[in-house]
Amino acid sequence: MVTRLRTIYDKAGFRAFSFSMIFLIGIILFSFLYSTIKGDTYNIELFQLSDETIRSSKTVEDPVKTELERQRAAAELTPSYKFNDELATNQSAVIASLFAYVQDAKNMETEGEDGQEAAELQDMVIELRETTRLMETSENGLRLTDDMLRSLLTLSDVRLVEVQQEIEGLIENILASPVREDDLTSKRNEVEQMLRNNEEIPASVLQAAVNIGRFGVMANETVDESLTEAQLKQARESVEPTKILQGQVLVQEGQVVDREVYRQLELAGMTDNQTDLKPALGLLLFVLIVMGLLLIVVQRSKEVEQKKMTALLVLAATVAISLTLMKLLNAVSGNFDVEISFLFPTALAGMIVRMLINERTAILVAFITASSAGLILQNSYSPILQMEVVLYILFGGLAGIYLIERDDRRARLLQTSLFVAIVNSLFIGFYLLISQSQYDMAEVGFYFAAAIISGLLSGALTIGLLPFFEWAFGLISPMRLIELSNPNHPLLKKILTETPGTYHHSVMVANLADASCEAIGANGLLARVGCYYHDIGKTKRPQYFIENQVNIANPHDALPPETSRDIILSHGAQGAEMLRKYKMPKEIVDIADQHHGTSLLKFFYYKEKEKNPDVKEDDYRYNGPKPQTRENAVIMAADSIEAAVRSMKEPTSEKIKKLVDSIIEDKLKDGQFDECDLTMKELKTIKNVMCETLNGIFHTRIEYPKDKE
Repeated sequence: MVTRLRTIYDKAGFRAFSFSMIFLIGIILFSFLYSTIKGDTYNIELFQLSDETIRSSKTVEDPVKTELERQRAAAELTPSYKFNDELATNQSAVIASLFAYVQDAKNMETEGEDGQEAAELQDMVIELRETTRLMETSENGLRLTDDMLRSLLTLSDVRLVEVQQEIEGLIENILASPVREDDLTSKRNEVEQMLRNNEEIPASVLQAAVNIGRFGVMANETVDESLTEAQLKQARESVEPTKILQGQVLVQEGQVVDREVYRQLELAGMTDNQTDLKPALGLLLFVLIVMGLLLIVVQRSKEVEQKKMTALLVLAATVAISLTLMKLLNAVSGNFDVEISFLFPTALAGMIVRMLINERTAILVAFITASSAGLILQNSYSPILQMEVVLYILFGGLAGIYLIERDDRRARLLQTSLFVAIVNSLFIGFYLLISQSQYDMAEVGFYFAAAIISGLLSGALTIGLLPFFEWAFGLISPMRLIELSNPNHPLLKKILTETPGTYHHSVMVANLADASCEAIGANGLLARVGCYYHDIGKTKRPQYFIENQVNIANPHDALPPETSRDIILSHGAQGAEMLRKYKMPKEIVDIADQHHGTSLLKFFYYKEKEKNPDVKEDDYRYNGPKPQTRENAVIMAADSIEAAVRSMKEPTSEKIKKLVDSIIEDKLKDGQFDECDLTMKELKTIKNVMCETLNGIFHTRIEYPKDKE
C-alpha cells in the first residue's frame, strides 16, 4: 500500500497530491455530517391520517399567526385624540359673520320708479342667499330655506342681535368641552333642544336659529393621525413573533393532516417536496474552514514533502475512523434513555496524530473531531451543535495530546489514558452541576462510568490502531522505536555479540545524534535508534573495522587498497539490505544507507594514490545517497566526529572544538548536506551540542595522589 501511494505521489507531485488529500478530507467530513444536519422529512398527504407523531426539527416563526396577533393588537389600540381649543372661537366668528350678512342684506337700498327708496324683501333674500352660499357648501353644511332667511330679515335689529348672542353663547359653551365625531349628533340635538327651550328666541326665527345652532356644533377633538400611527406601529412591533418551537408536536399519530397542520409542516421544512439548502451551505462553510486550516498546517510544516504526504494520509484515516465511531454511537443512541455520546474515546484521534505526526496537527484534529461530534452525537429533534459534547471531546482530546510524549511506551500510554479519564470525569461533574435537569443516582453513575471508559478506550484503541497505521502508511511510531531500542532485539544482540566495538561506537554516536537532533527540533528518538543499527553491515566482516580489532593485527595491512575499499564501502549497503530482510522501518534502513552519503574514503584513496596518481576519486566514494533528512545528516556528522575524537590522544575542549568544526565544514563543502533541509544556524547549534556532549564524555579527570607507603 505504501509503495502504491508513493507511486501516486511521484506522478502527481506534492502540490497536486496535498490539495487532493485535503479535498478528500473535506469530502469525508461533508459526507458523514450531511446526513445529520439535513433533518428528517416526511411523505405527508393532505387530509390523510398521520402514520406517526411528528415534532418540529427546528424553531421557526409562523408568519401567518404572527400577523394575526399583530392585527389583533392594532385593533385593540385606542386612537390618540387632540383637542382644538380655538374651534369655539372660530365657530362663534362664523355665526357672527352670518348675522352680519343678514344685517347687510337688511340695509340694502333700491331706487324705485317714483324715486323713493324701497327695500324689496325678495331682493334681500336673494342677496343673503348669495352671501351664505359658501356656508351651505362647507363641510358642516348650513341649511337655511328662503322662509328662514325672510324670518331673519324681518326681525328687528335688536332682536336679531339678541338671537345672535344666544346662539354664540350656546355654541361657545358646548365647544368648551371635548366633542368627538361620534358625539356630534347628540351634541347637536342638545343644542337644538336648548334653543327650543330658550324663551329669548322668537318663534318666527326658531327653526332658523336651530339650523344655525346645529351648524355651529363641530368636533373639536379629532384623532391625532401621526401619534396614532406611531402607537399602532409600536403595538404591532411589541407583539412577539409566534413560533413553532423545536420539539413541538405538529401532528399526533392517527391525526388528520388538515391545511393548518400541513402549512406548519411545510413551514418547518419537514415535507418531502421541500429542499432547504441552508444546512448544506452552512456545512460547506465548516468544511472550507477545516480545509483552509489543514492547508496552512501543511504549508507551514518544516517536514520534507514525503512526510507531509504521509501526515495527510494519517489525518484522513484518523478523521474517517473517528467519524465512523460517532456514527455507530449515534445509531444505537435511540435505544438508551441516557446520553451515551460520553462513551466516545475523546483522546483517540489526538493521541494517534500526536504519536505519528506532531502536536500542532494533533490539536487541529482534536478541534475537528470535537466539532464534528457536536453535530453527529446529538439527542435533540434538530441538527444543532451539542456544545456539551463538543467541550467534552475537546477537553479530553487536548488532555491526551498534552500529557502524552512521542517517546511514550505502552505502559505510559495507558497511564495517559487514565489521566484523560480523570479529565473526562471532571467535565462530567461540571456538566451535571450546571445542568438544569434532575438526574438520579443511576444516571450519575452511568455518566461517570462513561467518562472513565472513554479515557481507557482512548489509550486501548490508540495502542491497537498504531500498528495498523505503521503498516499501512510506512510510519514508525515512538513506541515502535522504543521496542527497536531494546537490547534483546535480535539485530542488536548480533551487533553486541559479534561486533562489541561497533556496538560501543553506535551507542556513543547515538548520544551525540540524539542531543543534537533535540536541539534543532528534529526527531532525537529516531536518530538514537537509527544509530544503534546504522553499522549493522559491519557484522558481515567485523575484523575489518578498527573498533573491533582488539588484540589482532589490522587485516587491511595485508590487502591492496582496492580490496579494503570494497569491504569498507559495502557495509552501508549490506546493512541496509539486512535491515530490509528483517522488515525494519524505512527510516532505519535509510539511516544505514545514507549515514556516509557520498563521502570520500580518504585513507585508502590516498594510499592508492601513492601508487597510482591517476586513481579516480569517485571510485573511493560511498555510493550514497546523500542524507535526505536532518536526522540522517546529524547521524553522518556524529558518526565521523565520534570516530575521530575516539582516535585522538589526550582530547581537550579546544582540540574537540577544532575537530568538530573541521569535520562539519568538510562535510558541508563536500556537498553532503545539499539534499536535506539543514540550515547554517542549525549546523552551528549541532556543533555546540556535540562539543558539549563530547566534553562531558572525554572530560579531564583529576589525578589523585598515590598513597605513601
